[in-house]
Amino acid sequence: MWPAADRFFASLSAFGNAAALRENERQLSYSQLLQEVDQRSKQLLDLGAQRVALALDNGIDWVLWDLAVLHAGLVCVPLPGFFSSSQQAHVLDSAGIDCLIGPTSPLYDALGFSPSSAGLQQRPRAQVSELPAGTCKITYTSGTTGQPKGVCLDSATQLAVAQSLVQASASCAVERHLCVLPLATLLENIAGVYAPLLAGAQVELMPMAQIGLLGASQFDLPRFLAALAQAQPNSLILLPQLLLALVSAAERRLPLPNSLRFIAVGGGRVASQLLQRAEALGLPVFEGYGLSECASVVCLNTPENRRIGSVGQPLPHLQVSLGADGEVLVKGPRLLGYLGEPSPAEEWLGTGDLGHFDGPFLVLHGRKKHQFITAFGRNVNPEWVEAELVQQLPIAQAWLHGEALPGNVAVLVPRFPNTPDSQLAEAVATANQALPDYARVHHWLRAEQPFSSANTLATSNGRLRRTALFNHYQHAIEQVMTTEPCYGDA
Repeated sequence: MWPAADRFFASLSAFGNAAALRENERQLSYSQLLQEVDQRSKQLLDLGAQRVALALDNGIDWVLWDLAVLHAGLVCVPLPGFFSSSQQAHVLDSAGIDCLIGPTSPLYDALGFSPSSAGLQQRPRAQVSELPAGTCKITYTSGTTGQPKGVCLDSATQLAVAQSLVQASASCAVERHLCVLPLATLLENIAGVYAPLLAGAQVELMPMAQIGLLGASQFDLPRFLAALAQAQPNSLILLPQLLLALVSAAERRLPLPNSLRFIAVGGGRVASQLLQRAEALGLPVFEGYGLSECASVVCLNTPENRRIGSVGQPLPHLQVSLGADGEVLVKGPRLLGYLGEPSPAEEWLGTGDLGHFDGPFLVLHGRKKHQFITAFGRNVNPEWVEAELVQQLPIAQAWLHGEALPGNVAVLVPRFPNTPDSQLAEAVATANQALPDYARVHHWLRAEQPFSSANTLATSNGRLRRTALFNHYQHAIEQVMTTEPCYGDA
């Protein structure tokens, strides 16, 4: 076992018979958790497993197996259920998985896995790529092009982030955390499992369908609200779209638990107006920022230090600075390397995100590679504008384009199929009020269909495929630019 992991499990033993994990009627204390982890760890070692993939739904078993792999000193590879079959096959082969924990499937059979015992599937260990020394987890980022990329992490980096998060949220006295995001998402794995356990809190677990998250982008609000009512959590981690749903529900006076003390939001641009709406409702929402290469969270707003419009201050275990072009740079615990690539040698890790500091608070502008320059020489980060658009009720998805154009064009997916164009136009006008003239939407088009992985216009986890969107809508954009006058000052 790695030293950082050894200290982690030693700290858990101090909580004894306190409740650690609960999944509906099933509950384990900290003592029972450690016993289970020890037994499963021995089972993996007896089988000769070395690289273990987790293909389970959210639940107690996912957490126990993840901790067992850590305890055994093996390599854990969470397999996201929202990945396509080809992406899952790529993960299993590129990571050299010899043991898979999850239900059987034709895909796994075709890849050579066969059941061994207690839900474990194995295949003969083939020639596999070397991993950086100390690798205990490979997390795959879906990216926007190509196959997912493996990020190799050690235990010390993951647990340093978890410990910083415990300190950051200490004043909220979190006793129950509900895991809303898939546990295969590194953010929920670190901030939703490791951090609460380090704090002696209870981790509430439910299958994804019970939470209301179905697939990569389907969301059932009534199920989500029912899950909140059942768990009565003190803390949650939400993506921007889930926060929008929660705020909209509160504004409609749908019942929310009064137990909430810390709602972290991240994973994408969050409109300041949405955060202000949450604050007006008394919801304890705190925006953060992170990346897989730094084992999730890098910056976070807290009850003591919070500024709406920023992603908070850097966590204490690392440093953040800006490059000459405004790129966010991070120094401190980070990835050991990408799978199959040399380890990075630079002292400061370039994140690819642009931003500036407002005092000690980091404010993000968007992805460096997504920024476009208008015909008037203005730099625009489309994520900023898209975040303003999708918080308008009639708009479910938005993509903004304006490279070398005199006016910006948005392609909009309405939230409901029967939404009239007049409501979309009104929503665009409302969003434009919060934007400077050069970033406003000057033209817009109604999308032919939602952006999804099925039509290759978005990744499996909902990120826009900007090149594919441009190729698909290029002719329509050219038409609107030549037939419609540009309104607003560019």
